[in-house]
Amino acid sequence: MNRIIVEVGSTNTKIDKFDGEKVKKIKDVTIEFKKHYKEDKQLRESDIKELIKNINELKSETSDIYVCGTSIFRSLNDQERNSFLERFKNETGYDFDIISQKRENELTVYGATRFVNEKVCVFIGGGGSTEIAIYDNEIKEIVNTEMGVVDVTLHFPDIAEDLATTNLKEVKEFIKERLNVPKGKADVLILAGGAHERFVRNSGIMYKENTLYKDEASPIMEDTETRKSETERFYKKISLEEIKSRVSNPDWWYGTRAMCAFVLVVAEAIEAKYIIATDIAMVYGLLENK
Repeated sequence: MNRIIVEVGSTNTKIDKFDGEKVKKIKDVTIEFKKHYKEDKQLRESDIKELIKNINELKSETSDIYVCGTSIFRSLNDQERNSFLERFKNETGYDFDIISQKRENELTVYGATRFVNEKVCVFIGGGGSTEIAIYDNEIKEIVNTEMGVVDVTLHFPDIAEDLATTNLKEVKEFIKERLNVPKGKADVLILAGGAHERFVRNSGIMYKENTLYKDEASPIMEDTETRKSETERFYKKISLEEIKSRVSNPDWWYGTRAMCAFVLVVAEAIEAKYIIATDIAMVYGLLENK
């Protein structure tokens, strides 16, 4: 049995395959839905076509394809939403399920905490929204904010350039003033909902093996103090253009410095000692609940 799960976000479209036993990443596709929506005041035609093309290409692998969307798709007005959903169905043959922010949080937390036996915080950062949960054998607290890395990068466009000229402290203060954070505290912050592990491995910042718990989808970790100093280095000394020249998805790196600032704001708010960077998204929760 092969089943494909497609999660369409504001910037990153995640495509995973489940063979009945394991989840395998097929690919991530960068489609700048939120950035272009802000520029055009509507979904961009080329973005819709790119998404539909990718879905239709998957049909050669299986007919069992589930497609869902988050963030920007929740913001569409009724006319925009209905027009998009009808077109997507007509041109792919599949429904497009728009996931609520609360549901997105719950599904991603499930995947991120499958092997966790202690109190943790799960951060789900995206292009247009941020969800944060305190988990202790169950979800104890959830806070959501309709703001993501696209919003922050549009405000500080230089942080998407080769080296940032805006100070990390200024970006963090901007986020702190607008981000809802949980009241609860946790020693461990798990980063999910985006390609956080991919970022760490390709950015050149320091990391080590995850020794807190065993999960093949959560193999690496950092202590928070190291992450702080390495983020400063990523802003001022690590060339974004050099990274983009050697990766397969250079456009995805547009929001990475903003995401790093989000991570530190949340880590400091919950007083985290360790940060676990994962590529876990909703797929595990979707498989469990579909």
